[in-house]
Amino acid sequence: MSASLADRQEVVNFGCRLNIAEGEGVRAAVKAAGVRDTIVFNSCAVTDEAVRQARQAVRRALRERPGAEVVVTGCAAELERETFAAMGARVVSNDAKGLAQSYLSNPVPFPREGGGPSPAGANSNPSEMGPRLRGDTTPYSPALSGADHARAFLGVQTGCSHSCTFCATVLARGTARSASVDAVVASARTALDRGQREIILTGVDLASYGDDSGTTLAALVEALLALPVERLRLSSLDPDRIDDALFALLTQEKRVMPHVHLSLQAGDDMVLTRMKRRHRRGDAVALIERLKAARAEIAIGADLIAGFPTEDDAMFANSLALIDDCDIVFGHIFPYSPRAGTPAARMPQVGRTIARERAAILRDANARRRQDWLETQIGRTASMLVERDGVSGHAENFAAVALTAPAAPGTIIDVRLGARDGDRMIATQIEAKDIAA
Repeated sequence: MSASLADRQEVVNFGCRLNIAEGEGVRAAVKAAGVRDTIVFNSCAVTDEAVRQARQAVRRALRERPGAEVVVTGCAAELERETFAAMGARVVSNDAKGLAQSYLSNPVPFPREGGGPSPAGANSNPSEMGPRLRGDTTPYSPALSGADHARAFLGVQTGCSHSCTFCATVLARGTARSASVDAVVASARTALDRGQREIILTGVDLASYGDDSGTTLAALVEALLALPVERLRLSSLDPDRIDDALFALLTQEKRVMPHVHLSLQAGDDMVLTRMKRRHRRGDAVALIERLKAARAEIAIGADLIAGFPTEDDAMFANSLALIDDCDIVFGHIFPYSPRAGTPAARMPQVGRTIARERAAILRDANARRRQDWLETQIGRTASMLVERDGVSGHAENFAAVALTAPAAPGTIIDVRLGARDGDRMIATQIEAKDIAA
């Protein structure tokens, strides 16, 4: 093996924006440990497909780099610790993945984050810790993505205290825990100091931020807006947790981008009940009507699951109609997959083939809705954050934009949106004096 390959350190992130943010801490920890020839997979477990991809990647790494230390962390590692260990990988807990000692040849015991006791039966060795117990209140440390992107992902919360019947996240990450406002503000300052002009707040259940510490997501947003941040974007929100203060920020604060992504999951009341969701179809429709009435340019995104157990054709039709009823232009659509240990896995299943077919129908409907919406953007002016490649980026409403000529990476420029090219808009930079009044 060449010296360069032997010295190689690699971190591969799967899944959500929170994992991307936490992956930077993993990268720093691996570097601080000074280990050689190490590859870390920061895994996801939101679906069985995500877990399958993690297993596949680990097998490939073990086969193609036989002398490397292969480490698995993240949610899939928490839920399938024995599986990955049996494959020959080393397993590191979610709690320990940002600590340098987790990647040493002989990990040393360490106190848990915040100094609390280890879960019952868990060893303090980072490679042997199991999932967090429900009810754990250890504070969360903010996770900030790297400087290699124009936008900064800032993880402010982890875990979930709800009991949705389909979700295994609470098994992997425990109950909801938030970072302190001061710690989040400090991380945001770091992002701003290195020139990142848009910050995206993320978490497992972002809207529950502060439930464990007596504050709120709205209060955190207000604290961040006291900084010279130019663009602030929020990741997925539970519709029943958008209170008056957060609603006002989403609709009245220009630095909060007009792009609201909601965790809707389904458009049928019986399915929502069986999912143990806390909203109903009418609540989602009414909320989006209120948002658009207060700020017409808001673009709506949503998480949707197709083929949930017991979902019949009429129930699915209600979810399909939700795309138009709620003007969903950014759909995050999954076929349902049973997760071991969840109540939904014990319900009557509709079958994987039907779930995949329904997911494809939802995606096609959402693609048509998005393309129709993009057509309405033609001729408009927009503010665009230029990504590191100098030609791509997103408008305030999250429409994907490609420039006809390069611009300085990391800058925010005014553009005129021209023709639609698939799922993106072709745009030309304009000077301020050329913007139509």
